[in-house]
Parts: sequence; structure tokens; C-alpha cells
Amino acid sequence: MAMTALKPGARFKSAVSDAQVMVIKAPAGEHELSCAGVAMLAGADTAPDGVQADAADSGETLIGKRYVNEDESLELLCTKGGAGTLALDGTPLEIKQAKQLPSSD
Repeated sequence: MAMTALKPGARFKSAVSDAQVMVIKAPAGEHELSCAGVAMLAGADTAPDGVQADAADSGETLIGKRYVNEDESLELLCTKGGAGTLALDGTPLEIKQAKQLPSSD
């Protein structure tokens, strides 16, 4: 369990798939960012040998999508897609929905 202070502009990559994300907005304090149930790696870090994705995780991280937690204190931009669901402190993140623009009647 790697607890990390998340900062806007920081980049993380999955230890078990091709997924890569960039932090857009981050909550204060230290948190664990994971993909497919495995802690994500910062910068040039490499995955330890034998790390396996959670077999129950059949999600996928989609390039170009923004991912947020429930209160939107965290926002990630997927810069490279890959297998696995993104999570913050064990809670899955959701794709940020586009804001509805007011209609111009």
C-alpha cells in the first residue's frame, strides 16, 4: 500500500497494464491511487516482479477521459488507456460527466 501525496501535474502509470494518468486536481493529504487493485507507480518507478492485477477487476481505463471520486476532490486525466479500474484509497473512480449547458431558446 503506497500512500502518496497527489499533486496536480503528477503522472502515474499502472503496474499491471498500459494505463497512465495525470493528476488534474488532488485532495490534501496522502492517498493510494490504484489500477486493477494494484498501487500505481510514479514517474520512472518500475513494478516489482510477480505483481498481478486483481482477477475480479474487468474494468478499463479509457484514454482522454477524466476520472473523479464521489466529491470530485480528485480528478485524473487518462493519458494512455489500459485494463483495470482506477481507484482512490480502494474506492473506484467514475468517468466525469460533461456538464449540461443551459439551453438557448
